[in-house]
Amino acid sequence: MIEPARDLTPDRPRSPLFLQRQSYRLRRLMDAARFLPVLGLLLWSVPLLWSIGDEETVSSSGALIYIFGVWMALILAAFVVSLRLRLGGDEPGAGG
Repeated sequence: MIEPARDLTPDRPRSPLFLQRQSYRLRRLMDAARFLPVLGLLLWSVPLLWSIGDEETVSSSGALIYIFGVWMALILAAFVVSLRLRLGGDEPGAGG
């Protein structure tokens, strides 16, 4: 008679199928923090597309205002994400 194959890994507690809501949100916030530089690069490359058409040109002052506006928005977003991560990580049981 053939024996069923045994699992060769040592017995260890299985992780729950679903993550707790708090740890899930912290992981998504960490993903957002990792994505901010990519978003900034994409938004900063938008002025490069403005000069494709010859009909209307965008003034350099308008482009600079856009670039500094994106820069300030990224700083604010990074500040908010870091505050949320700091406040969320202080709770008991919120290990990473």
